[in-house]
Parts: sequence; C-alpha cells; structure tokens
Amino acid sequence: MGKPEERRRFVEQVRKASQIAQKLSELGIRPYGIVRIDSATDPASWANDPEGSKKIASTFRECCQIAEDHGERLAAEGEICWGGMHSWKRMVELLELVDRPQTLGFQADMAHTLLYTMGYNAPEDSILPQGFDWKDARKVQEALKTLTNALRPWTLDFHVAQNDASVKGSGSHDKTGRHCLPDDPNGKLNIARDAGYWLRDDQGRLTKALQHICWDGCMFPNDVMLQPQTWNSILGAMISVREAYGWEEQA
Repeated sequence: MGKPEERRRFVEQVRKASQIAQKLSELGIRPYGIVRIDSATDPASWANDPEGSKKIASTFRECCQIAEDHGERLAAEGEICWGGMHSWKRMVELLELVDRPQTLGFQADMAHTLLYTMGYNAPEDSILPQGFDWKDARKVQEALKTLTNALRPWTLDFHVAQNDASVKGSGSHDKTGRHCLPDDPNGKLNIARDAGYWLRDDQGRLTKALQHICWDGCMFPNDVMLQPQTWNSILGAMISVREAYGWEEQA
C-alpha cells in the first residue's frame, strides 16, 4: 500500500517468486506448493490510511494475474504484524476485496491465528474477552470455531504450531505470534484437536482442501533445533494431526 514505486517492487518480487516456483515444478522437485505473500506494511501505517486495504487489494490482484500466468497460487500469511491482515475480520475483508479465491487464499498458522482470537493489534476484533482464563477450554474452542468458520473457506496452506498466547518480535515483525514446542507446558492449544477446526468443515467432514501440512519452527534458536527430542516432539505432533485428519487416495 506504499508509493507506486514501492508497490511495483513488491509485484516484481512476486513475479520472481512465481517464476522460481514454476521452474521447480517443471523440474519435478515441487509437486505441490504456494507462493506466500503479505501486505509488507505494519498495522499503524494501515490505520493511518483510510484506503489502505483497497490499495493492498489492488496490489494483490496484480500479483494474482502474475501467479496465474505461471500456474501458481498465492497464500496471504495470517500474522498480526501485517497491516490490513492484522485481525481475522480485516483478513477476511482483504480476501473479499481481492476476490480471486481460485488464486489467492489464506495461510493459517495455528500459533499466529490464535492471536486473532485475542485481538492483539485489533482489540475491536477480539473474540475472547479481556482477562480470559485459559483454563476455560470451552471458550477457547468456541473462539476457534468462530475464527475458522470465517477463514477456513479461504485456507489453502496450513502450519501446525503451538503458542503460549504471547507475542514477540521486532521491526516489521513486531507483535507477532510466539511459537512454542508442542510439549511446552505453557502452550494454549491442543494441537491434534484444534487442527481439526481448520481441516474439517462445520459439519465435521474432512475438507481435503490441503495436500500438505508443515510445522513452523522459525522462532526457535539453533541449539534447540539441534536436540533430537525437539524433532521427536515435532514429528509426534505432526503424526497426531495426520492420523486424525489425513486420508488415503483410492486407486
């Protein structure tokens, strides 16, 4: 949503990413995937521009055409640090403004989207009340149902993750989700259960909208990543999600 030259540079980066993704697919080493994008602006800048979401949508539509020209799809990263994407309501609004559901969808990360329910950076869009007691599992599940019912129809990329309901970050990633390991005692999500709100529809049926899921561990230090138990924990969480919501294609 910046100046014309800034928006041009943004679109050019999406063009480069789409070209690389297309080439990897043609080489046979990338059978599935998306190109991830975000608004490249912060919530404060967005709040100071009444036309912010419309400008972002216009830029995203240009990116959609580029992606289509290369046989690719785009996923808007659902993090509270991105202006115009910083709350679940604003995210839905932006996706509707772009209105290219076959090309632009939503990237749901369980750690980041939990913060949508809390109204970080957008208290007016909070689902959970202020001072909420996390021991009230029923309210957590109700909030996740509200969130996923709104964003699930747009979701085409999914990250299994854990969050302790706090934020971290600096610079352009100020106030974004704090990832925890699956067995962190402060984690607020029941990973296997809560993944289902994204992977099943409101009738409990598998959506089968995703061919691939992944774990997001971008915020762990190297010494944690070098511990075998880290990977045992992560793989255990991934397998629990696959066993609950995966399926075998019939020959």
